[in-house]
Amino acid sequence: MEKTVVVGERSLNLTISKRAQAQLERRTSALFLELELYFSCLVRKRVYVRETIDACDVHTVSDKLQVRFRPVVTETCAMREVERDNPPVRDMPIVHPERYFPHWLTLDYVRGEWRAEFGYAQGPAGA
Repeated sequence: MEKTVVVGERSLNLTISKRAQAQLERRTSALFLELELYFSCLVRKRVYVRETIDACDVHTVSDKLQVRFRPVVTETCAMREVERDNPPVRDMPIVHPERYFPHWLTLDYVRGEWRAEFGYAQGPAGA
């Protein structure tokens, strides 16, 4: 399924595979995708797939899917922190966050695991 949804003030091109759509339809509650844009010594993008989320800035895509965009920054720039899977981060206040909001998001379900990716160029690799 491909569609464009409005999240806040931005359009987001959403692609959900048939496998992911089938899994979403089986759910009794929403799935949360947290799109993290990480600023530190480098910039990193990551999507966390969560069963629950404790945040007020969550946007509803459908009754089974919700999205949150979260820019974060580390306290220090140390490579040992960057190499960790989950370095300590804090929310990063940015002026005009809509300028950093992704243009596209994909969701798939492969071998019992959710897989998601977001980006800014024309679309995901191979699309």
